[in-house]
Amino acid sequence: MVRRETTHYREHMRDGRGTVTIHDVLQKEELNGHGRLYARIVLPPGASIGWHEHLHETEPYYILKGEGDFIDNDHSVHHVTAGDVCIIECGQSHSIENNSDSDLEFMALVYNE
Repeated sequence: MVRRETTHYREHMRDGRGTVTIHDVLQKEELNGHGRLYARIVLPPGASIGWHEHLHETEPYYILKGEGDFIDNDHSVHHVTAGDVCIIECGQSHSIENNSDSDLEFMALVYNE
């Protein structure tokens, strides 16, 4: 089977700023109970995904292009660019912000512990 990604938009995702574009690679049902999200996420300049916690699941981000600030579980801020991997472990919290002049694009996979 071959199909296209599906796209939707979330305003103020997790109480963040702006509108986030989510390109779902797989739907939750296609993850067969192993997770809930596999998507390419685009944050336009000034947008963010707000601080939130992952209970009983983990989430890596793989930065594809652009740059931004990843706020880790201990509130440390890490400047991220293409090729960086941000790992959010079970029980940890995080957020991400695009404080640049161009889109920040990354892959996100939320899978169960």
